[in-house]
Amino acid sequence: MQFQPIENYGIIGDLRTIALAGMDGSIDFLCLPRIDSPSVFARLLDYEQGGYFRISPIVNDAKQKQMYVSDTNVLLTRFLSESGDIGFHADSRSCTTQHDSAQGEDGARGS
Repeated sequence: MQFQPIENYGIIGDLRTIALAGMDGSIDFLCLPRIDSPSVFARLLDYEQGGYFRISPIVNDAKQKQMYVSDTNVLLTRFLSESGDIGFHADSRSCTTQHDSAQGEDGARGS
């Protein structure tokens, strides 16, 4: 396996910590509860043993697209394929240890 290029990452943060979210739906770097805390996920630094969390479809032909929702810090990651489209969004509350996460997913097209 190879590291993703740095341009394939979006940042999700809450002014205390940040997560780097890859276009493949993975969180490859995250320190909790603060940016100077030990890392929970660090695949960005060590691909084999750094750890990560990923949400992604099982299809192999999906193309990925990542963007910020206009005028927000909400990161939208979309997977587009012949059989359908799916996306998920995350904002700064996704990085907290509280249970008020604003993560979500939506099926945009297909079955």
